[in-house]
Amino acid sequence: MKIGILREGKTPPDKRVPLTPEQCLEVMRTFPGVKVVVQPSPIRSFKDSEYAELGITLQEDLSDCDVLLGVKEVRIEDFIPGKIYFFFSHTIKKQEYNRKLLQTVLAKNIQLVDYEVLTNKEGFRIIGFGRFAGLVGAYNGLRAFGLKNELFELKPAHQCADLAEMLGHLKKTNLPPVKIAVTGDGRVAGGVLEILKHMNIMRVTPEGFLNEVEPESPIYVQLLPNNYAKRSDGEAFDLMHFFNHPEMYENAFQPFAKATDLLIASAYWDPKAPVLFTAEEMKDPDFRISVISDITCDIEGSIPSTKKASTIDDPFYDYNLQTGELEEAFSNPNNLSVQAVDNLPCELPKDASLDFGRNLIEKVFPSLFIEDSDAVIERASITKAGKLTERFAYLQDFADGK
Repeated sequence: MKIGILREGKTPPDKRVPLTPEQCLEVMRTFPGVKVVVQPSPIRSFKDSEYAELGITLQEDLSDCDVLLGVKEVRIEDFIPGKIYFFFSHTIKKQEYNRKLLQTVLAKNIQLVDYEVLTNKEGFRIIGFGRFAGLVGAYNGLRAFGLKNELFELKPAHQCADLAEMLGHLKKTNLPPVKIAVTGDGRVAGGVLEILKHMNIMRVTPEGFLNEVEPESPIYVQLLPNNYAKRSDGEAFDLMHFFNHPEMYENAFQPFAKATDLLIASAYWDPKAPVLFTAEEMKDPDFRISVISDITCDIEGSIPSTKKASTIDDPFYDYNLQTGELEEAFSNPNNLSVQAVDNLPCELPKDASLDFGRNLIEKVFPSLFIEDSDAVIERASITKAGKLTERFAYLQDFADGK
């Protein structure tokens, strides 16, 4: 089997790779009979020369490959018929901007395996960049807090050589007695907690967080759905019921909105679920949050102030709590400042790629190259043989242009 590493063609350019040069060698040693080639690219965080120096073939034309690995969506004009593609397709929620992509994949008889839906037999995701979204999102949130309050200036994450340098800057940062709330408990939240633990910030219970009005040192709380949502009918909260019937719940975040300085939002949000708080609730004089790092970046979703995605080069903007309008970052102390970069892992492309490739090698490739006994590849295949697979048949109307 011949594997081709695709050149990322999406704009803005993405410097991440599915496999580092050393990992390409590891794949060929671990799985005899598998050959890896790399399409040249001027933008990768790992240079073409780094692959070539290890004997990895650089090859512009990948039409003789069986499997093609990318990171972000492949450009429509670049698809090669009849191949197996791995990338984040952003089609499973019927994203309108990728309708043509899905139609092209079907027309060209491509087997599309989406990283986002690669799961183990228990149904848990086995690969992604969530941890690095959390790491950088937390760092950016702290950076915004320092800039807004003129306390300290952290070097932008994308200007750091690697994760180690980024963490080193945090070690030298002295936080005031700020109160930080983190939502979620997945990979993204795990990355956030890594940052807070690295800074030796004290973790408290939700009750302790609400009762500690003015702490002597920085504290943080991790909030789960039962902390910020409640059943509309007054029945007791049940997590599985919340996942299955989110429309039967309403927000209960207000006590934390009145007790939090920095909110780091890292919880998955279902559009049928209640918002974390409303724009009207943000006008309340007791609304205390001054900075939100919205890692989830659901535009006009669970957090009203996230009205647009920001960029790595321009990561912050202000939200006027009274008018709901967006303004220049840190332009008014009464505004709420927002971090809403939607491609955070790209700020640490080398570290993120290394972590991603490790998961590919250990958790995905055995099913691809040896035997898919747990149906890992099968479950994550959106299309095959020119048709949507049974699991993704719900996308048919979308693919038909309806």
